[in-house]
Amino acid sequence: MLSLPHRKSFCALFLIGVTTAIYSSAQTFTNLAVFDKTSGSNPIGNLAQGLDGNFYGTTTNVGIPASDGGVFQVTPEGVLTAFAGAGNLGSTPQAGILLATDGNFYGTTYWGGDRNACQSGCGTVFKITPSGVSTTLHSFERNDGFNPNAGLIELNGNFYGTTLYGGGNTNCFQGCGTVFEITPTGTLTMLHAFTGADGKSPQATLVLGNDGNLYGTTYQGGSNNRGTFFKITPAGVLTKVHSFDPADATGPLGLVLGTDGNFYGMTASGGPQNAGTVFKITPEGVITRLHNFVGSDGAIPAGALVQATDGNFYGATRLGGSNSCFGSGFFNACGTIFEMIPAGVVTTLHSFDGTDGERPLGGLVQATDGNLYGTTYGGGVDCGTRCGTVFKWSTGLAPFVTPLPASGHDSNTVRILGTDLTGATLVTFNGKEAKFTIVSSTEIKATVPMCVKTGLIEVTTPGGKLTSNVVFTAN
Repeated sequence: MLSLPHRKSFCALFLIGVTTAIYSSAQTFTNLAVFDKTSGSNPIGNLAQGLDGNFYGTTTNVGIPASDGGVFQVTPEGVLTAFAGAGNLGSTPQAGILLATDGNFYGTTYWGGDRNACQSGCGTVFKITPSGVSTTLHSFERNDGFNPNAGLIELNGNFYGTTLYGGGNTNCFQGCGTVFEITPTGTLTMLHAFTGADGKSPQATLVLGNDGNLYGTTYQGGSNNRGTFFKITPAGVLTKVHSFDPADATGPLGLVLGTDGNFYGMTASGGPQNAGTVFKITPEGVITRLHNFVGSDGAIPAGALVQATDGNFYGATRLGGSNSCFGSGFFNACGTIFEMIPAGVVTTLHSFDGTDGERPLGGLVQATDGNLYGTTYGGGVDCGTRCGTVFKWSTGLAPFVTPLPASGHDSNTVRILGTDLTGATLVTFNGKEAKFTIVSSTEIKATVPMCVKTGLIEVTTPGGKLTSNVVFTAN
């Protein structure tokens, strides 16, 4: 095989856009599962679709074996089981877990770990295998971070994340927070300690930009103490790109990279009703407010947006909507699911009513069957704190496949996740046929063809042709 430098000169690369899936008007809400303590309670964070086609997530309370939260599994049909207890990993996870390219899951816990540095432990990074074997990779010790509140992102075989506090900077009580890198074997490097001026209290998962750098937000800090938008290189050079101000709103949450190369996110407050906003921001920091929530269409956004295969964005608000859960007024309503076109027009798709869930605290994910899945922190069965639910929003969008990882070069092995893959007869990378093995109905292993160009992956099955939801980058 040609070496990578020779390959780049031999094979010209180009980028094509993701095709837009056909949108159907058939949309329905399904309450898939209700937590009842035995499987945990009060789920939080995004779900992750596993290699087996099931979904995995975290609960903040009442897990197995103790009341430290845990990891659960739910099938697309709604069969819910406890997968691993956070008591083995840390305590009280505040974000979902990540399916990594090695096939294992990785995540963080807010508390737990070594109790010498913090009375309840400063938090951990953990790993769980598909068979449920769990390992604590790192226990934070204040100076290298304290209370990780966000999930992880994988880049070049390592993982990157943030902690809400810690880092040793005395400008903030208990530190202003950190950005860290950790290897799959648990070697952690603190890349940056926030100072307050460049941000304070990052609590959202980092996002990979088109330039190969990581982007994120801090909930507070910056020039106006309303949060910041920042860029950090994989080596740890951080640039504050934008400080939020009263015109932008306050408390930026997670980001998603849009297909137009800009980032889209939400703020927890701001707008005329102080119910939160949706914004667009360029990599250079030019920000545009797209939508102000007013209560009837939702209040206090949760998690991050997801851009689905129709090109539109979907998200959730933890309060607001048309149904009351806690009293009068939209701040006491149960929460919503909404859709937003890139221009910023928002449509409320569903208002929770308590019986089908309340207070969705995580974002939505689009699964390879085309549908959107998420969780609510409360609602459903009343188990003392109303344990929470798992739901599905059927979009009418077509099934697709997704590569893991979404980049590679000649002879690399790529996992392709999908549904109903049994009997697949052809796999192509930007039109070039690839050698492949069918692992299961939800997974194919394929070898990247020689001199393949950046483009979409297609899998031909007895049920039709499935196209990847993201471009596979040849490098």
